[in-house]
Amino acid sequence: MHLQPRSWRRTTSLILGTALAVLFTGTGGPSVAAAPAVHDTVDRSFTRAGVEFDVPRDLLVAIGYGESRLDSHGGQPSHANGYGMMHLVSNPRSRTLERAAELTGETPDALRRSTAANIRGAAAVLRSYADRLGLGADDRDDASAWYPAVAEYSGSPDERTARLYADSVYDFLTNGLRATTAAGETVTLRPRTVRPERGRYADVPALDEGGSAAAGTLSTDYPPALWVAANSGNYAVGRTSAISAVVIHVTQGSYAGSISWFQNPSSNVSAHYVIRSSDGQVTQTVRDKDTAYHARSGNPYSVGIEHEGYVDNPAWFTDAMYRSSAALTRHLADRYGIPKDRAHIVGHAEVPNNDHTDPGPNWNWSYYMQLVGGTGGGTVNLDFPSYDTLRSGSTGPQVTAAQTLLNAQGFAAGTADGVFGTRTVTAVKAFQSARGLPADGIIGRQSWTALLSAGTKPVLREGSSGADVKRLQRSLTAALGRTVGIDGSFGSGTAQAVRDYQSSRALTADGIVGAATWTALQTGR
Repeated sequence: MHLQPRSWRRTTSLILGTALAVLFTGTGGPSVAAAPAVHDTVDRSFTRAGVEFDVPRDLLVAIGYGESRLDSHGGQPSHANGYGMMHLVSNPRSRTLERAAELTGETPDALRRSTAANIRGAAAVLRSYADRLGLGADDRDDASAWYPAVAEYSGSPDERTARLYADSVYDFLTNGLRATTAAGETVTLRPRTVRPERGRYADVPALDEGGSAAAGTLSTDYPPALWVAANSGNYAVGRTSAISAVVIHVTQGSYAGSISWFQNPSSNVSAHYVIRSSDGQVTQTVRDKDTAYHARSGNPYSVGIEHEGYVDNPAWFTDAMYRSSAALTRHLADRYGIPKDRAHIVGHAEVPNNDHTDPGPNWNWSYYMQLVGGTGGGTVNLDFPSYDTLRSGSTGPQVTAAQTLLNAQGFAAGTADGVFGTRTVTAVKAFQSARGLPADGIIGRQSWTALLSAGTKPVLREGSSGADVKRLQRSLTAALGRTVGIDGSFGSGTAQAVRDYQSSRALTADGIVGAATWTALQTGR
């Protein structure tokens, strides 16, 4: 069976929308207006696309969650040039974006930017795979029968990686999920019993099974890791420098998708290791002795570790991921004599001559370095009794601190060398623009406050303790222009400083640091 011509389908989509509105109204459920799909909620878009193309709604949700955590990322592409919640791809190997445009009549731009169109496009592509596999109407009602189509949707030519992708989707179906979109909408997938009909993938050993001969051996460099080789054109055999650093990356894509991308000869990129968000699983794709293409000038002397996720969404950075990654970094540091400090364990943004921003402001460096066994700031001190105004030509430890904070938040200030040069000025201006501050390139009270407070927004009150309290105390010191003891303990002095800050900024002066207070600090108020 083949999909109908697109003009028929677009008409059918409108008919289905009207039919759904009548159905939901008639059954006492929420009324669905017969408006264009672009205005639908995310959940309703999944339902509409599922009905239109006869694809199980829950299967679409599970794929979308695995690809993006239901985040469209503002229409920005992934590492593989994939777009939207459903990661419709346009690259030399995979063209699901173009295929979706052909099947739905949606423009490529709409598929990139409209969540409803993106979901609809993915459903159309999946249905085309199901038709090619010969799934009849009864089969299509059963999510278990879609396994080979899901594996094909991965876009991976490697059957092991395709199975890894499909298995992850079916794990979400089995375990259920509850996700909140960027717009605050909650999408739920209830746990269910599924027995995936793997078809030809039944004979493909799962990577998770531990390295049989067919699946590929476990890593010889790091025994807990799986081994899936990157394409030979995406790295160089051997090194020109000794290993002296670890570079932390974020994939801007999914775990299986990143492994597949490194196998793609057109990508010209790779990393030594990739770490999964949900459970910290590690896959090695380039041997330590070889030079992965991950950090430009840093390639010859560093080991690159990719972390599944996107820099703008902290939900990807799970405790399992942090702990697994830190164990790997600790192993590498011990094996190659790498100092466990922030001068040698760095983010992609900190490597000279790079224009990337990962791991970005949501990566918790203090926690990560504690797990590695180093110090949260390494040799970089962030605690000062007062924060000086810094500008081009300034030097010293506060410049080093500012450069470290800028790099950690995705604004490439270059090496944290304590010299306020041209690159630091550019990074400061970019940071200020992003925070709505005057972009003058000078780090004064407002910029210090925003820099020092950046990160998550936990509720803190008297009795709280830890790294987040120290972050609060630093930012209050900058904001108030007086010393607030930076000891990580939320005592009476910190509580008074919080109340003073809140009252001076027309906030509720209750001494409790919630979202409103954090937001004020992080915008430099």
